[in-house]
Amino acid sequence: MRAQLTIHRFSRSSAAVAACTARLAASVRPIRSAGSDAGMATAEYAVATVAACGFGGILFKLLTSDSVVKLLTDVIRRALTLSF
Repeated sequence: MRAQLTIHRFSRSSAAVAACTARLAASVRPIRSAGSDAGMATAEYAVATVAACGFGGILFKLLTSDSVVKLLTDVIRRALTLSF
C-alpha cells in the first residue's frame, strides 16, 4: 500500500487523488466509529465514584451530628427498655 500511495503522491491526476482519498477515508471511518464511545464507561464510573464519596461525606456528617446521635440513642434506649 505504501508503494501505491507513493505513486499517487507524485501523480497529479484528480482520479488518483480521489482514489487515494477514498482509500484513506475507508480505512479511517471504521476506527472512528468503533472508538466514538471509548472511555465513556470510565468517565461514568468516575462521576459515580465522586458522587458516592460526596453522599458518604454528607451522610457521615449528618449521622455524627449531636442532634442525630441523641435521637438515635433515645430510640435505641426506648427499644431496649420496652417490656414485652
